[in-house]
Amino acid sequence: MFAEDTPWRVAWMEAISPQVVEVASRHSEGTIFTRFCPPARPSDAHGMWRGYYEKWWMMTAEHLSYEMLGLVPELARLSPPATIFDKHVYSPWMDGRLHAGLTNEAVDTLVVTGGETDVCVLATVLGGIDLGYRVIILKDAVCSGTDETHDASLELLGSRFSAQVELMLTADFLSSDPQGGL
Repeated sequence: MFAEDTPWRVAWMEAISPQVVEVASRHSEGTIFTRFCPPARPSDAHGMWRGYYEKWWMMTAEHLSYEMLGLVPELARLSPPATIFDKHVYSPWMDGRLHAGLTNEAVDTLVVTGGETDVCVLATVLGGIDLGYRVIILKDAVCSGTDETHDASLELLGSRFSAQVELMLTADFLSSDPQGGL
């Protein structure tokens, strides 16, 4: 729904896709795709999300084909072994399942790619910081619908959270990690 011709299309996804695919391909067993899943209908949403989906009714599951809710084909082929984690809000941390799973696997570092930098990526990173993870953002593998908020988000995360967040280019990350582990 973010890669196709919808009101939520993010044009920059095409430009970052090769980097995301390369990282996920090299680390498919440790990759978790957090997939944003809208409710079937606005009335199924809670609180302010109901009003949000009343505005964006055309982006609810009853109006989108099932394929629109899936991963782009280049990433879908990596699962399994990559894991798909469905979430219904911006943050993947809300119900505790993701943190519990990562803790169970003794994961202490998150390498973040995807979209949108100023929404889901931001929520993922801030939650990861709060939970004590080492967070690496691959700055050429994240994108937003608008350049201004993308750039502002990276500036905020790179400067305000510099003790907890590392900004890195994909090539630098991959070359620093030749065996596939951190």
